[in-house]
Order: sequence, then structure tokens, then C-alpha cells
Amino acid sequence: MDLLWHDGRLLVAGPDTRAYVTGGERSGWAGVRFFPGTAPTFLGVPAREVLNRRVELGDLWPAARVRQLTSRVNAAVDPARGLEEAALGLAADAGAPDPLLSEVVSALDAGRTVAATADHLELGARRLHRRCLGAFGYGPKTLGRVLRLQRALRLARRGVPYAEAAACAGYADQAHLARDVRELTGLPLGELLGGR
Repeated sequence: MDLLWHDGRLLVAGPDTRAYVTGGERSGWAGVRFFPGTAPTFLGVPAREVLNRRVELGDLWPAARVRQLTSRVNAAVDPARGLEEAALGLAADAGAPDPLLSEVVSALDAGRTVAATADHLELGARRLHRRCLGAFGYGPKTLGRVLRLQRALRLARRGVPYAEAAACAGYADQAHLARDVRELTGLPLGELLGGR
């Protein structure tokens, strides 16, 4: 999830299960991406409520609080810096995110299956699924898929050949990686990586 600034407004970008592409003329944007599972604690909204959506912060918070935060960001020399300071303030004011969530991310990012992750955390699969919906917006299977894609893209950006990056990240083959890239980002693999 992201906290975004655009034309003097604050928005929340929920977790996405598909590519989200903006249209129209170019304009100024700034954003802060929260570590998976932390934004619901900092923003006070379950991730599943903003899944695949961009929502005005004013639709989630009291107007006075939004005006105060927006004016701080707008008063900053650089909206990106103001937004980063605002996000750090939100994190400092909020309670700590559920530590179990970072374990879920770590386990799935290491390539563990959902069942193995649930067993490792001593949770039932349904309970893990419910916790994931609130924290990530989708279930652990989708989270694992997103994390696997990120692993493969990190490898490919470092120059690892696509087929090898796919195998190391846990894909069946390069074609499987290419399908996931297109489904999750809306772009072909080569275009997403800009020729690399």
C-alpha cells in the first residue's frame, strides 16, 4: 500500500492484484510505499477495504486530520520529502504492526508454500488467510505470487538471464514468469525491464 500526494491531495493506493495505469496529462506525484502489511496499522484501514482502489485519504479519516496532514505535506519544499516525513510521523504515532505479518512475508518470500507457512507459524490455513486479508488485502497465495515476481525481477535487474531468474525465484520456466509479469504488471517482461 502507498500514501500518495497528487496536486495538493493525499490518497491511499490499496494493494493491487492487477496492473494499475493512470492516464491523462503528466502531473506531479509523490508516494511512500509501506512495507507489506504495515500500512493498515499506520493508516487505520484494513487492506482488503482498499484492494485495487485509489481512495482519497479524506474518505478514510476525519476531515480535520486530513487537512492538517495535507497542509504539512503541501508546505514542504518538496512534496516527496513532506510525504516521507508525514509517513514517518504516522509510523511513530501508531502501534507496532503485528510481528507475525513480517514472518508471513519472510516465509512466503523464501518460497515456502502457504501450507508450510501456516504450519511454521502454528496457524490454520483459514486463520492465516483472514490475517492476510486485513494486512495485505489478499490471501497468502496471492502475496506469495507477488513476492515471487519481485524476487525474479530483482535477479533479472542484476543481469541474471530471464530463464535462470525464473528458476531461482520458483517459477516452472521463463514462460511462467512472463505470464505472471504480464498479468500482474500489464507489461511484457522485456518492456517492464527496459530491455534488461
